[in-house]
Amino acid sequence: MTQPSAARDGHGVQTAAISRIVLRPIGSPLPLGVLALVPAGAVMGILQLGGIPVSETKTVAFLLLGFVVPLQLIASVLSFLARDTIAGTGLGLFGGTWLATALALTAGQPGARSHALGVFLLCVGASMVVLVAGASFGKLGPALVMVFGAARFVISGLYELLGGTGLEHAGAIVGLGLAGVALYSALATEVEDVQGETKLPIGRRAMAAEALSGPFERQLAGIEHEAGVRQQL
Repeated sequence: MTQPSAARDGHGVQTAAISRIVLRPIGSPLPLGVLALVPAGAVMGILQLGGIPVSETKTVAFLLLGFVVPLQLIASVLSFLARDTIAGTGLGLFGGTWLATALALTAGQPGARSHALGVFLLCVGASMVVLVAGASFGKLGPALVMVFGAARFVISGLYELLGGTGLEHAGAIVGLGLAGVALYSALATEVEDVQGETKLPIGRRAMAAEALSGPFERQLAGIEHEAGVRQQL
């Protein structure tokens, strides 16, 4: 983006200032960030259901650290660059939460509960409710990912605080549901990007639908008031 500058004509008379806003197109980072949720939800869910031995807890933590966390944080940064604040914030929260969870699993005893982790997960779940409200005005697919993510963290937080096999298994089942919803949302978004039109329903609202079918002028309307262009609020 260039700063406003005053121009002078051939007679030295000052003319109106001109500002130019330059957009750099990038590929959608949403499939990358959402697909990283699939192994995270699946592996953690299977661990809590007993399908993975408790002795491999630290291995699960290293898988989160080596695969899920970096991909989601990269996707978060790219989402902000693509002017998608909700996706960037959501993927950043997911990535940070998996990072903190993995570090807690590494530091603690396998199978042991942590009250500190429980309080942390409850706070993250409550924070994601704000994103659910915002995402619901755009696409219902990513909004459902946020819903399952918030529920997963809240239930897991309650288990860390209160214990109980029921809460542990409920968190695992919701985590597996998160993996399924994330897989469908990523597939629908990827097909949409390749085909240039909606093939699988993703619940686009009116304004979000214009991203594919609306005129170019409408998509850029009001861009001068967006973050990164406007003055700080």
